[in-house]
Amino acid sequence: MKSVLIVDDEPGIQAFFQRGLTSRFDVIETAGDAATATAMLERCHFDLILSDIRLPDCTGVEWVSSVRDKGNLTPVIFITAYASLETAIEALRVGALDFILKPFRLEQVLAAIDRCMENQQLKRENFVLRRELEQQLQIGGIIGECEAVHSVCQIIRQVAPMPSTVLVEGESGTGKELAARAIHELSGRGGNFVSLNCGAVSPELLESELFGHVKGSFTGAHQAREGLFAYANGGTLFLDEIGEMPLAMQVHLLRVLEEQRIRPVGSNRETPIDVRIVAATNRELLQEVKQSRFRQDLFYRLNVLSIRLPPLRERGRDTELLAQHFINRLATELGVASLALDKSEILRLQGYPWPGNVRELKNVIERALLLGVMPSQCLTGTPQKRSSVVVADDETLLLEEVEKRHILRVLEREDGNKSAAARVLGVSRKTLERKLQAWALA
Repeated sequence: MKSVLIVDDEPGIQAFFQRGLTSRFDVIETAGDAATATAMLERCHFDLILSDIRLPDCTGVEWVSSVRDKGNLTPVIFITAYASLETAIEALRVGALDFILKPFRLEQVLAAIDRCMENQQLKRENFVLRRELEQQLQIGGIIGECEAVHSVCQIIRQVAPMPSTVLVEGESGTGKELAARAIHELSGRGGNFVSLNCGAVSPELLESELFGHVKGSFTGAHQAREGLFAYANGGTLFLDEIGEMPLAMQVHLLRVLEEQRIRPVGSNRETPIDVRIVAATNRELLQEVKQSRFRQDLFYRLNVLSIRLPPLRERGRDTELLAQHFINRLATELGVASLALDKSEILRLQGYPWPGNVRELKNVIERALLLGVMPSQCLTGTPQKRSSVVVADDETLLLEEVEKRHILRVLEREDGNKSAAARVLGVSRKTLERKLQAWALA
C-alpha cells in the first residue's frame, strides 16, 4: 500500500492531487502548513512527500531540512510558482528528488512521481544486492554464507581495531592467513603485513629471521640485516604455525610481546617497535602446553583474543560458493575453459570430507580445470578419463608435462618461494624440491 503526503496551503491544489494521484497511491493525505505535516509524519509512514516551496509558517526547504534532521528520509518533490536558481540549489541540498513549476499538467507530476519511485526502488535493490554481496564476500576475501563464517567475520570486525594479540585457530587449509590479513586491513595500521611460517625456518635461523642481526654476529653474517619485526613496524606480523616454534625461541618472543622491544642477534642495543601480532596454529595449544611442548605463559599472552575457523566439511553450501569462486578466478588466470557444476556434481563435492579444507578444494578445482574434467573426478587422485589434455594453445601434452607447467607457473606466481608454492600445491617442500631436481631446475 503506497501513500503520499501533500503539503500545500491552497485547497485547489490539494483537491487536484487527491483526484489525480489515485492511480499511483492508495492513501493520499493533505496538510496546509509545516506544523500539521510534521505531526502527520510522526504518526504515519509516507512513501513520498509533495510540498510547496512557500508554506504559511516557513519555507518548504526549511521544513524538509528540519524533517531530515530528525532522521526522516522520505523522498520529496517540491512544487512552486516562484522558481529561482538559488531556490533550486537549496531544494537539492536538502535532498529533493525533483522540482515542478506551477502551472503544471497532471502528466508532468505523474512522470516526476514515477521517476522518484523508480529511483527509490533502485536504491532498495542496490542495498539488498550489497547486503547479499557482503554476506558472500564478507571481509578480506573471506567467502561464505554459513553462520560460522558470519560469526568469524563479526569477531574480526570487532577485534581488528584493537592493539591486542590475536590467536587464529583452525585445521590446515581453513584460511588462517586470510583471516590475519583481514584483521590487518581493518585495523587501520599503516605499516606492512608481514607473514612467517614458523615451521618453514630452521631453529638456528629463526631468531635472525625475526629480529635481524649485525654484521659478523655468526658465520655467514657478512652484513647487517633487519628482521621481520622491523619490516612489520607500524603494521602486523603474522606468525603461522606458532606451535612449531622451538621452546628457546618462545622465550624471546614472549619478551618482545611484553616489552615491545627487539634486540638483533649480536647487538647490545634494543630497538622499540610497534607491531601487532597475529598468531595461527592447527594444533591444540593447550594440549601442547600440558605436554610441555609450548610455554604456558606465551600461550596466555597470545590467547588474548582467539578466533576459531570452521573446517569446510561443517560449512554446508559454502562448498558450492567457494568452488564456483575458484572456477571463475582460476579459469581466467590459467587461460582455460570454465566448468559448469550441475546438482549431482555439487552434491558429490558437498559429501566429500575435505581433510585439506579450502586449500584442498582450490587445488582440486585447479587440477580439474587443467585436465578438463569434473572436480569430483580429482578427489581420489588422477582421473580415469583422458591420459592427455588439450591446453589453451591447442598443444596436446602428457600429464607429466601438464604437472610440470603447473608447478612452474605456481612457483613463478609465488616469486620463487618454494615453501609458499608447496602450500599452494598441497605438497611438502621436499616433494616440490625432488620434482625440481628431477627436472634439473633445483
